Amino acid sequence: MPPAKEPAIDQRIMKALSHPLRVRMLTLLNQKVSSPSEIAEELDEPLGNVSYHMRFLADLKMVKLVRTEPRRGAVEHYYEALEPPLISDDDWEQLPAALRRSLSDSTVGNIASDLRGAAAEGGFDRPNIHLSRTALTLDQQGWDELAGVLSDVVQRARDIQEQSTRRRKKGDTAPISTALVLMQFEGPGTRAKRAAAS
Repeated sequence: MPPAKEPAIDQRIMKALSHPLRVRMLTLLNQKVSSPSEIAEELDEPLGNVSYHMRFLADLKMVKLVRTEPRRGAVEHYYEALEPPLISDDDWEQLPAALRRSLSDSTVGNIASDLRGAAAEGGFDRPNIHLSRTALTLDQQGWDELAGVLSDVVQRARDIQEQSTRRRKKGDTAPISTALVLMQFEGPGTRAKRAAAS
């Protein structure tokens, strides 16, 4: 029997995520509609760079133009993300290790930036925030089960966001900018211990 064919990675997503600035832009555009000038200011990046990468994302059909507005003798273009920049677990396994590290570094950097901004603006002052760190020792089955639980949480969070969006469109509730961070990674020294045991 020939080996089973591995599922093809969505090349659009791979191209979109291959540059750290595009990752940051897509993260913002999944939260709100923005223009390149707004994104450039928020990310402290040159407008020319942001505009270039926005066109790149538009060509990949990862973002779409939703409206234009006249602004100081020019026309401001506003975009939204068409889909979240997510990579499935199967696709992640197929990525080169260097690209996995690059994407991980970019995501962790974005998380650190969000944490600093939230702390400065009182984002941890709400009475029912959640903040926890749990150290676990798992076998492979436990690792896989936990990964599945976290994937379910992400999907449930997206469902909740869609329901919130529908309520907000009716004018029932005010928006709350919310950051949800989930991490599962091997703790320091794990690989060295495994190598020593073998």
